[in-house]
Amino acid sequence: MKADTAPQVLPMDQYNSVLVGNLHPPEWRNPEPSGRYDLVVIGAGTAGLVTAAGAAGLGARVALVEKYLLGGDCLNVGCVPSKSIIRSSRAVADISAAAGFGVNLNDTAEVNFPAVMERMRRLRSGLSYHDSVKRFKDLGVDVFLGGLNSPDRILSL
Repeated sequence: MKADTAPQVLPMDQYNSVLVGNLHPPEWRNPEPSGRYDLVVIGAGTAGLVTAAGAAGLGARVALVEKYLLGGDCLNVGCVPSKSIIRSSRAVADISAAAGFGVNLNDTAEVNFPAVMERMRRLRSGLSYHDSVKRFKDLGVDVFLGGLNSPDRILSL
């Protein structure tokens, strides 16, 4: 079964290419289920990934189903991206407050927003292996990319 086309993540630069390659590889083929699973995890966000890894580590037969990108909101649009952008904004605030610490700067801070976003994509890409399809496959988890169309069938998107 083919996992079909990976979700589109823009801009498709080197960092987002790695991200998609780790979290929803375009060439991925869903495994053929063999027998019954001890646990089927629906959704590969933080809770789903921790549950799947823990159960597989204890010897359970685990299936993990994700229709978008492994890592869920935290890696892809929430925690990691927001903290990266917040850190950049704090750097600007620190520079703005430097005079209060006896540090005089000749120029004001200028934010290069495309560079801020590139840094965010680089950091997110670097973390993506930890939530990757390959890592979970290597842990013994059967990873299915697609949605559920009934209680016992996975729909490749």
